[in-house]
Amino acid sequence: MYAIIENGGKQYKVSEGDVLKVEKLDAEVGAEVSFNVVMVSDGTAVKLGEDAKGASVTAKVEAQDKFKKIIVFKYKAKKNERKKQGHRQPFTAVRIEKISL
Repeated sequence: MYAIIENGGKQYKVSEGDVLKVEKLDAEVGAEVSFNVVMVSDGTAVKLGEDAKGASVTAKVEAQDKFKKIIVFKYKAKKNERKKQGHRQPFTAVRIEKISL
């Protein structure tokens, strides 16, 4: 059984037991969260749209952290104009507990 969930403008394919890093959620570590279900499949049938409205995916928050730093370097050729920045995107790690129809 798997489901397609939506969070932060992105869609993720999840199964029970998966650990997923999603956009930062406003939840404490150990809290239960639920996601908007776009599609759900139980191996024989696929439910989409209005049929998937009754389905739910619950997950447990495992960590609030930041990704590895990336370097953003902007410059203009022949102008001696340079700007170097670092960025660490925050994320929430969640473990998918249950997919229910």
